[in-house]
Amino acid sequence: MKVYKRENYLKRIRGFYHDTEIIKVITGIRRCGKSCLMQSIADELIEAGIPSENVIYLNLDKREYQKITAADDLDALIEQKTALLPGVKYLFIDEIQNVKDFELVINGYREEGDISIFITGSNSYLLSGELATKLTGRYLEFELYTLSFEEYLGMKQFLGKPLQPDLTGEFDLYLAEGGFPKALQYEGMDKQTYVQGVIQEIFEKDIRKRVKIRKVSVFDTVQRFIINHFGSTMSLTNMLDDLRRNGCEIKRETLNRYITILEDAKIIYPCRRFDLKSRKSIAGEQKYYVADLGLYYALNTDARVNYGPAMENVVFIYAKSKGYKVSVGRIGKLECDFILNMANRDYAYVQVAMTIMSSRETEDREYRPFEKIRDNYPKYLMTRNDLIQRRDGIRHVNAPSFMKDNRLFI
Repeated sequence: MKVYKRENYLKRIRGFYHDTEIIKVITGIRRCGKSCLMQSIADELIEAGIPSENVIYLNLDKREYQKITAADDLDALIEQKTALLPGVKYLFIDEIQNVKDFELVINGYREEGDISIFITGSNSYLLSGELATKLTGRYLEFELYTLSFEEYLGMKQFLGKPLQPDLTGEFDLYLAEGGFPKALQYEGMDKQTYVQGVIQEIFEKDIRKRVKIRKVSVFDTVQRFIINHFGSTMSLTNMLDDLRRNGCEIKRETLNRYITILEDAKIIYPCRRFDLKSRKSIAGEQKYYVADLGLYYALNTDARVNYGPAMENVVFIYAKSKGYKVSVGRIGKLECDFILNMANRDYAYVQVAMTIMSSRETEDREYRPFEKIRDNYPKYLMTRNDLIQRRDGIRHVNAPSFMKDNRLFI
């Protein structure tokens, strides 16, 4: 089966294709495209001349492997598939967290030195326990996100879907629909129905199987509350107050646990506040962004785009997908939407606005945080479709063209 190649991720992994000492771990929210990425890697290996029988792909969600749930079963299956093959074998295991104590088996085969191992999982539990503690330095995590705007355009062309006549119109669709790859195959309400199914699948396979949720309705309320308030500044205290005002009684420790569960399932990502003067993180209030805007629209009947938080969310995930650490910046009483940090060395500052053309006051408000930043790191103002300005060395860019060109901030 021909799959859309996600070159942004493949180029990061290629240098490790033949490394038998490092386990390649591909993580990401369910249905973001991990299986297709592994299939692309397998295809590239065969195209490069690796015998097809030496490329072994096991999808543990498939019916034929659903009884493989114990370490001994997995060990026997891998032995059966690899025992008589000469040379280096390339082993791909999809949804490996279905197997209890898989870490011991994978490490055993890694130590044999003739198998290059690739595994996927849909949540952070994959990297908890023995894989993290016993294999430190012996695995690399590659986190996959839903489609970026550039990939969204590329996959629509790959599927033969028509594109809007102007880039802004296509960007607006992307903000409304999100970037779950398979959702692009559907039209209208079918997209929403598909993403609703993804949310339910995450709960059943990535949450309920691993943690006890006593009151599912309360968990659903918390999930919906955080998703509906993505991009808003939150603290446990004000979240508790808001939930209780709306009739949801929940303990502080339970709320904190539910938030951790949502983070582990990669449904939401925290964005912590960072004080630019002290260069330290600020405890307490932070923002949460959703893994994909499709999650928000799947839970709401109002399909209108709220451009401010929607654009923030897209920029946040875009920056994360490029490997930046992302924080909300505080400069005295002012706030910079994002501080991006690469390898604890270089920084960039980003303000996001639908437009700055509505009034001079709006324009000044968006530029004001930059005026308080005294260093010479790059400063970006990102808008939806404005005439590009030149002001005080700040790089004014429109998000659709910036993301379409796959540009970096630093």
